[in-house]
Amino acid sequence: MTPAIPLRPLGTTGLCLPPLGFGAFKIGRNQGIKYATPYELPDLAAVAALLHGVLDLGCTYLDTAPAYGISEERIGQSLGHSPHDFSLSTKVGETFVDGQSSYDFSRTAVEASLQRSCERLQTDVLDIVFIHAHARDFEILQQTDVVAVLREWREKHKIRAIGLSGKTPEAAQLALEWCDALMVEYHLQDPSHAAVMAEAAQRGIGVIVKKGLASGALPAAEAIRFVLANPHVTSLVVGGLSLEHFAENWRTAIAARS
Repeated sequence: MTPAIPLRPLGTTGLCLPPLGFGAFKIGRNQGIKYATPYELPDLAAVAALLHGVLDLGCTYLDTAPAYGISEERIGQSLGHSPHDFSLSTKVGETFVDGQSSYDFSRTAVEASLQRSCERLQTDVLDIVFIHAHARDFEILQQTDVVAVLREWREKHKIRAIGLSGKTPEAAQLALEWCDALMVEYHLQDPSHAAVMAEAAQRGIGVIVKKGLASGALPAAEAIRFVLANPHVTSLVVGGLSLEHFAENWRTAIAARS
C-alpha cells in the first residue's frame, strides 16, 4: 500500500507542499556549476519525462529560477497543459545569460523578470516568487525596490506568496517583516539559519530548505532525514536528472515525515 503523502501548509499562504520538492536547476543549466561532476543538459523529451515522473510520484512542488538557464521555459513547455495539480516557485534578481550570472533588483528589471517568468511558465499567476539574492542580501532588501514590487504583484493577485532566497540569517530575519516564506540553506554542516527558521514558523511563515545535501557533498539519506527532522521545515528542495535517484530520495523523505 502506498503511504499517504504528508503535506504541510506553507505558512498561511493556503499552499500545501510535500516534504520533498524538485529543484529544476539541472534541466536548464550546466555552466558555472558548483557540482563536483559535470553533466550534459537533457533534451526536451527527457526533461518532460523526468518532470512527469516526478509529479507521478506525488511530488507536487517544483522550484526554478531565471538563473537556472532555460529551466523555466522547459517547465512551461513540458507542463503547460499538465493535468497534475502542483505548486511552483521561481525567483527574481539574478539571471544567467551566455554563461554569466548578473544581478538587478531595480523595479524595471524585477517587473520584466516577473513578466518573462509568466510567459515562460505559461501561467497568469505565479505561486511563489523568491528574491534570488547574493551575499549582500541585507543591502538588497534595504536599498532596492524588489520587495515593493513583489508586494504590489501579490496585492494584485498575480503572485500568491513572496519571500527571500538569501545567504545570511540577518537578511532572513529582516525579511520576516514582509515575507510569506523563506528559502534558506540548512544542512548538517551549516545549521546557521536554525533560529530564524524557528521564528519564521512561529510567525506563520513557511520555511523551504535549499542545498540540504550541500550540493551533493553529503550522503542523501542522512541529509534528508536531518533536514526533515526539523519541525519548522515545510519542504526540502532536491534536484537531479535521474528519476530513479529522485524516487529514492522521495521514499526517504516520506518515511522521515510519516
